[in-house]
Amino acid sequence: MKNVFEFAENCLHNSTVDELLIWTHEAWHYAESGQLNFTSEKPVLPIAEVNFPDRPILLPPKDMPKRKFGSPEGIAAFFHAIAHVEFIAIYLAWDILYRFRDLPETFYQDWLRIADEEAQHFELIRIHLKSLGLSYGDLPAHNGLWDHATDTSDNLLARLAMVPRCMEARGLDVTPAIINKFKNHSDDASVALLTRILNDEVGHVERGSYWFKYVCSLQNEEPEAKYRELIAQYYLGGMPKGPFNREMRIIAGFSNAELDWLENGNI
Repeated sequence: MKNVFEFAENCLHNSTVDELLIWTHEAWHYAESGQLNFTSEKPVLPIAEVNFPDRPILLPPKDMPKRKFGSPEGIAAFFHAIAHVEFIAIYLAWDILYRFRDLPETFYQDWLRIADEEAQHFELIRIHLKSLGLSYGDLPAHNGLWDHATDTSDNLLARLAMVPRCMEARGLDVTPAIINKFKNHSDDASVALLTRILNDEVGHVERGSYWFKYVCSLQNEEPEAKYRELIAQYYLGGMPKGPFNREMRIIAGFSNAELDWLENGNI
């Protein structure tokens, strides 16, 4: 029987872009058919040893080139940036299931399914990029999402608060307006692609909310208070910026009290 943590170690440390995609889909196939083992006694390797492809070149966010969204070059650069977000999201899903042990099997199944869906997103965007004259890696990218993984590598609650319930949740806020821009330009292919990603991401954030509350219950923490504490501790710049998509965030497991706090903190 195959082992999920061996898949994870290979994906995080020994994969090319194409191998990452193949192994991610293969692992999910084994999980769906009941042929995947979710226990391991091997030590967890440090997050500093996670290996990324040579391309794209990674720059600090402040050094990223500015491109106008309305130009063909700007739209291509936008989708290259989205491709990078989805690519890193595969790593993030693998890393959370690899790094944090002794949790219910459903925890690992959830994040493996999310890794598989993020891989599907990346593959769809890579095809779309080709139609725009680019390949993934042709432009620089920034690694802000992975910085949050590094910062929270020893704290599962912080990881859940900062990645699915902060950074990924931001996509629920901004993507609907971006979809509307493409609708206004009758770009049906971009609309369909971004709508697919948005619908899946609601579920990913919801799983983050579910497991955040679960771990809080194990640690006798009140979830809303703990979320406020972790955001204050780990979010650089004070508070996440609004506006916030209340409807989608509620579906994704946020409480009205959490959303009131986020909104009031940004008045």
